[in-house]
Amino acid sequence: MNEPASIQRKAARGRRAQRSGIDGESKVALALATSGWTIHGRRMRTAAGEIDIAAERDGLLALIEVKTRRDLDTAAYALGERQRRRLCQAAAILQGENPSWGQAGTRFDAWLVDAKGHMRHVPDAFRDEG
Repeated sequence: MNEPASIQRKAARGRRAQRSGIDGESKVALALATSGWTIHGRRMRTAAGEIDIAAERDGLLALIEVKTRRDLDTAAYALGERQRRRLCQAAAILQGENPSWGQAGTRFDAWLVDAKGHMRHVPDAFRDEG
């Protein structure tokens, strides 16, 4: 049985968005590695959720959320309060599993990527208020 066209279009949009997000994460990982960061992992899954990129330089652990959207302004508004809480919970799990990471501290960074591949780094984008 064929699915209605609207369901097929929605599924196709979802696949394009996923590919776009993975491409954005790859661009960010390359930029980080080029800047001397060690990439500990990408798309790291925990029981609380996923950390897009965990990177470390000089003992500072950056837990990075990448937002890829049509433009940088739209990307900037894509990281909501609920997702920040989930990222903080995932970070606690990840750090518990990797106690040697982040000896000089940990921060949450956001990287914004637009459809043309332009990127904006927002260091220390938010803090764990818990």
